[in-house]
Amino acid sequence: MVLRSTSKLLAFAGLFQLFTLSSVNAETGTLVDVEQYPEAQASHPVPQFSVDASWPTLPDTWLIGQVPGLAVDKNDNVWILHRPNSLSRLDLGLTNKMGKCCESAPHVVQFSPEGNVVNAWGGPEISPTIDGENQWPATVHGLFVDNDNTVWLGGNGEGDHVVLNFTQSGEFIRQFGQRGDTAGNLSESALGNPADMFHNVNTDALFIADGYINKRIMAFHTEDNSFNQFWGAYATIPGGGTREGAFDVSQATANAENTSIRAENFGDIVHCITQSTDGRIYVCDRRNNRIQVFTLGEDGNASFVKDVIVAGETGGLGTASDIAFSPDNKYMYVADMMNGRIWILWHENYEVLGSFGRPGRYPGQFTWLHSVEVDSKGNVYTSEVNTGRRVQKFTLTGFSKNP
Repeated sequence: MVLRSTSKLLAFAGLFQLFTLSSVNAETGTLVDVEQYPEAQASHPVPQFSVDASWPTLPDTWLIGQVPGLAVDKNDNVWILHRPNSLSRLDLGLTNKMGKCCESAPHVVQFSPEGNVVNAWGGPEISPTIDGENQWPATVHGLFVDNDNTVWLGGNGEGDHVVLNFTQSGEFIRQFGQRGDTAGNLSESALGNPADMFHNVNTDALFIADGYINKRIMAFHTEDNSFNQFWGAYATIPGGGTREGAFDVSQATANAENTSIRAENFGDIVHCITQSTDGRIYVCDRRNNRIQVFTLGEDGNASFVKDVIVAGETGGLGTASDIAFSPDNKYMYVADMMNGRIWILWHENYEVLGSFGRPGRYPGQFTWLHSVEVDSKGNVYTSEVNTGRRVQKFTLTGFSKNP
């Protein structure tokens, strides 16, 4: 069953469009109800959301392009990593002196919880050059802000075999890997188009989803930047080969016919990595429509725990794109790229409680849903790539009653 509020018919430019609207207030702006799909036999209350269509606020002339990186810091500031090079000349009329608007926002933008721009930076000018090669990624991908408020980002364009680390104001700290240098799944230093990263400041461990060229998880010790470990699917030696040549967006759906929730190796898009507060490590094997769960033993080595299947019959772009957790660690949110929805799971046992969203371009809908994050109040944030090119805020409005 799909839950909808009473709809109001709005006219715009002579065309009628149907929106589901809820209340307006000074603090949250316009809240728009979203498509929600509760599971009939859910064992726990299900979080309910409305999308804040007024969030965020950008300077009048700024545009953002594809948003392949999203993070919420310990102070509930929301960070995005976007691709200025995904905006066309016609988008950037002001920059190209052909119109009154617009210009690209810098790659990295920090928003306050209220949605106002706090800081913005990024680009080759703040990155080092090694052997004549600037280390800023050609196509940025993946963003993480750790509890020391340092910023991590990667890339999945040609030669983007690097993870960079900056202060919150954009000063370069260090890097792992190097642009133009990749050496396969068994290298202890080189990367292969890293998709995502997670830095645990308490254990000085950096985990990288090294997943657009390689098919593995890579880990480093950040107290001395040394190699820690790597692993493939089921915590085995990484296998399955590497991607031939550079990744491009046409390959986002390639090989979909070989998707398997029981695949021996990670698929060719290992898309996310994160760690919950109880220590469990989660990896998005997007191509194979699954999440793999790991723990670290007393020796620090990864062990496989469980497969969590996300709409396993799905083809196309695949499902498991990103993962986030509620502040109390009870709920797990999974971004499903192909089906354009956020799945809500009970974190303890991965019971599916419901989902929300649908493909589309209106508030609360998704086009190439990419990332999901949660703030300390339980609000959910999402980002979109390809022609989606936006970030959305879903305000937590309450919980469904127990069945």
